[in-house]
Amino acid sequence: MKLKKAAAFSLAVLLTISCLPVSASALTNDEVNAPSAVLVEANTGKTLFEKNPHEKRCCASITKVMTLLLVMEAIDSGKIGLDDTVTASDHASSMGGSQIWLKSGETMTVDDMLKATVIASANDTATALAEYVAGSEDEFVKQMNEKAKKLQMNDTTFKNCNGLDEDGHLTSANDVAIMSRELIKHDKIFKYTKVWIDYLRGGKTQLVNTNKLVKYYDGITGLKTGTTGKAGSCISATAERNGVSLIAVVLGSSNTKDRFAAARTLLDYGFANWEVAEPAVPETARLPVSVSNGMEPQVQTDVTKSGSILVPKGRAKDVKSSVTTDKNVKAPVKEGQSVGKVVFTLDGKTLKEYGICAKNDVAEITFRASFGLLFKNLINMGA
Repeated sequence: MKLKKAAAFSLAVLLTISCLPVSASALTNDEVNAPSAVLVEANTGKTLFEKNPHEKRCCASITKVMTLLLVMEAIDSGKIGLDDTVTASDHASSMGGSQIWLKSGETMTVDDMLKATVIASANDTATALAEYVAGSEDEFVKQMNEKAKKLQMNDTTFKNCNGLDEDGHLTSANDVAIMSRELIKHDKIFKYTKVWIDYLRGGKTQLVNTNKLVKYYDGITGLKTGTTGKAGSCISATAERNGVSLIAVVLGSSNTKDRFAAARTLLDYGFANWEVAEPAVPETARLPVSVSNGMEPQVQTDVTKSGSILVPKGRAKDVKSSVTTDKNVKAPVKEGQSVGKVVFTLDGKTLKEYGICAKNDVAEITFRASFGLLFKNLINMGA
């Protein structure tokens, strides 16, 4: 009987231990078979793993992430449309490498050229789109570098729009993650990046996605592959599960098998060890805040929530919050004005800050305003 009780107790202890939350286990450089790699959670921008993240390298067709970003911006702004007809130039049709063999003068819609650029990594359609957006590839490349600078992609210099090897055409895993994160803010891109097989030219041209993860990786959403002699095999892989959105960048793998294996290792690590937390905002964050020298003694408040909170799996319940409001809010107060913040922390480290803002205006006390209020009160008393 005593042995049975001891066995039952031991089993209970083991079950309890197995249910305890654990911190994210470390991923070592040796486990990621690539010279340079980065794993980023897209919603928060948090870097979960990095290996030589700022090493400047050739990136092959990963270049097209920036090309596609500028095209998506042109579409969203109304500058160009998906149904617009693009005519291939001599320059666009002369591109080597991956292509759909555009003929000079051949016409195709922006939509179809996007299919070819994303799914088949076609250099000719990427160039045709660049020319359509900016007038010439040179002008488009200038805009690519301007956008890179704006995004603080400090390791990057673009020399062309498609990623063919060219002296000085360089980026880093860190910068690829930055532009990939910016691109996937445009939901239209997933119309193309999730497709395994499609067709052009009335079914005569088959497009097969160069990103093999699209076919078998759970939650994959994209994004872009690239291979050249100088760059090796590269990928920016995006995937989403249970609110966690990951970007895995791999540069310089020796072959496509290693490229996909490294990307899968990064994504598996991210999904296995991280989760999105939704901690409640404390009620005190929405209490009125005192206002000095105002027509009203207090201003109503609201919390401006934005973005997600990423935590190691099993640690969501350990997230703590603190509320801080300004001690000296002076009128006039404008609606939306910052009057404090809510800070969420884990183990003393800040995870996220949400602003507390004024929900309404509060005018400053002036002689004229005071007299008007007094006059209004006298009339109400007389009524």
